[in-house]
Amino acid sequence: MTVPGKELLFLALGGSGEIGMNANLYGCDGKWIMLDLGVTFGTHDYPGIDIIMPDLEFIEDRKKDLLGIVLTHGHEDHIGALPYLAADLGVPLYANRFTAGLIAGKLIEEGLEKQVKVHVVDIDAKFQLGPFGIRFLPLAHSILEMSAAVIDTPYARVFHTGDWKLDDDPVLGTPSSAAALTKLGDEGIDVLVGDSTNAFNPEASGSEGGLFDGLLTAVGAAKGRVIVTTFASNAARLKTLGEVAKATGRTLCVAGRSLDRILGVARSVGYLKDFPPTVDFDEAMRLPRDKVMVIATGGQGEPRAALARMAADGHQIKLQAGDTVVFSSKQIPGNEVAIGRIMNQLAAKDVLTVTEKQAHIHVSGHPGQPELAALYGWLRPKLVVPVHGEIRHMHEQARFALERGVPDTLIQENGDLVRLAPGPATIVERVHSGRLILDGDVILPADGETINERRKLALHGHITVAAIFSGKRFSEAAVSYRGVPVEDEREAFIDEMREAAQKAATAPAKEQEKMREAIRLSVRRVATDWTGKKPVVDVMLVQI
Repeated sequence: MTVPGKELLFLALGGSGEIGMNANLYGCDGKWIMLDLGVTFGTHDYPGIDIIMPDLEFIEDRKKDLLGIVLTHGHEDHIGALPYLAADLGVPLYANRFTAGLIAGKLIEEGLEKQVKVHVVDIDAKFQLGPFGIRFLPLAHSILEMSAAVIDTPYARVFHTGDWKLDDDPVLGTPSSAAALTKLGDEGIDVLVGDSTNAFNPEASGSEGGLFDGLLTAVGAAKGRVIVTTFASNAARLKTLGEVAKATGRTLCVAGRSLDRILGVARSVGYLKDFPPTVDFDEAMRLPRDKVMVIATGGQGEPRAALARMAADGHQIKLQAGDTVVFSSKQIPGNEVAIGRIMNQLAAKDVLTVTEKQAHIHVSGHPGQPELAALYGWLRPKLVVPVHGEIRHMHEQARFALERGVPDTLIQENGDLVRLAPGPATIVERVHSGRLILDGDVILPADGETINERRKLALHGHITVAAIFSGKRFSEAAVSYRGVPVEDEREAFIDEMREAAQKAATAPAKEQEKMREAIRLSVRRVATDWTGKKPVVDVMLVQI
């Protein structure tokens, strides 16, 4: 069992080699802390699955030595797994007030508010967890109160960036200045563990404050009803959209539970106090079309979000020819098909769409190369360890860091146990890491029997055979199927499978398992001959 000695260890259980599902461990003097515990979202590779989480087996086996979970910010890929996994770890959470507000809502929804303790830490405050001295340092991002963590240990000082960018006009919040970061660099930073998401981007990400004009132009040019979709968590964007609504004489309506939640938490901690009053859906529909603006969830094509339901005529807000939908967001890789489906539905209604490719209506929350170079220059780390990215992103950040004069870099992936100090940083062990899925209300291994069976069913379909025996003699076979590509000749297909089952039902009755397998293989062979598919075949032996 790995116990940290007189050393500083680092281990990613999520977020290294992928974008999302961030979960990072630091080990020192026998103790561990975790930074972030997030989710990623299901794809076609996981039929029926919405949420995927890191497998925490490594730290669950050592949870008596885990001191706490430190949260950098409130995005789902950094806090989304807390309601499902934090209670089992049995340690307190540490977060700034806005992030703590989002976490509290999640814990209440799951009935865990009394089981999981959340400590609110002021921005720029310091606190101690065993051998770890931790200081929250504000950085700009596409959510309020993103906090990098400066981690002091007896062996090295780490700057763990979380997600970040540089922003001269962040609209809400005050990120750390170049002078403050330079001062921190003067004090010495041994390791920078940093966001790699936009490492290929040669341009800076841009400022939130620079979006007002583009959004004003897009909304101002609209003749009918306007829907603006953006990431719900971006409270600064919501503030800008509120100002655009005022400037264009439009009344605001908000559509989406996550938007309501962000607005509520932001106001509770002192932000968005001047956000315009909003109307409900019925009132929005009664207003003249050119006098209303709806902020809606669903810009990534989520099928149950407000925009998808509007596009499919399944929402109280109705769209028609001449209306405009403004996508104040960027397509996340993997969502292109879902977003395209919604855009096609909107086009069929003759609804105009405006995206960030047509107008300056979105900026990223992650650092491009100029921002990475600036941070390296201010902090002057001895070592850069890229995280928060696919392998190609992390390798690009490592290459770029060396090019900009950083003395050393180290590429690691989920499950690589790294000794950061003392001595040269090196991977010392490969430990278990993996994924869990939330399937309904049940947490299962992502590569387990359930999801593998579901993939087979989705790919090939399913056949059920009931082989009926009267005494020891085969009587008949009842066959049904689902998802097997036979439609025009169903009866002939079923008859042939019945005949195959009868021919295979020749084993002595005492060898039922042999008979069951023979029937299964014979029926599947018929299905493969007919379709080229290999459906899942279940056989029941029925005695009457």
